[in-house]
Amino acid sequence: MKNRFDLIIFDWDGTLIDSIDWIARCLQNAANNTRHAIPDYQAAKDVIGLSIERAIEALYSDANSDEVLDLVQRYETAYFSKKISRDDLFSNVYEMLNTLKKENYLLAIATGKTREGLDEALSATNTRDLFCITRCADETQSKPHPLMLEEIMQYTKISPERTLMVGDSTHDLQMALNAGVASIGVASGAHDFTQLKKYQPLHCFLQSSELLQHFI
Repeated sequence: MKNRFDLIIFDWDGTLIDSIDWIARCLQNAANNTRHAIPDYQAAKDVIGLSIERAIEALYSDANSDEVLDLVQRYETAYFSKKISRDDLFSNVYEMLNTLKKENYLLAIATGKTREGLDEALSATNTRDLFCITRCADETQSKPHPLMLEEIMQYTKISPERTLMVGDSTHDLQMALNAGVASIGVASGAHDFTQLKKYQPLHCFLQSSELLQHFI
């Protein structure tokens, strides 16, 4: 894949950072002391990557608009109670990102997180300067709509043919298909190899750090 791509767009949760279990638990715990049943663990994992509003609506389909807002707030209170650091990145991810940047690849993030959530995570892991642009679900369309990728490509002036999306969920890979962008799936987060391969990725890896051997 060396020389095939100029722009590599990463998902954040489950792709670069080991956060899926925490997010899933917080999504489940949002239902505590409400009338809503707690969703099972895999159901909570399945919605990670969507905007938080869409994720809550998918998990709690009988919730009205006020209840959705309450569930979102409950989720966010739980999620932000845990502080992260660079140690929460998957093994060798920081080194991979630094190496790719030094080799003049443009790096970006497309995430279902809010801007507040991503900014806090970038600061906590000291990775902000590695990315030329980041896009979040609360400032554009939620995955799997392609707008997030289209905005990044427009900003970087890189064509879809020279762009690669790397993600751990089917939402990431469907977004790539919708944008006409190649993808790589990583089975380190929300979905496994069997689920990811249905969305025609070029490869599926255990972790995103395996990219390095294919690009350098």
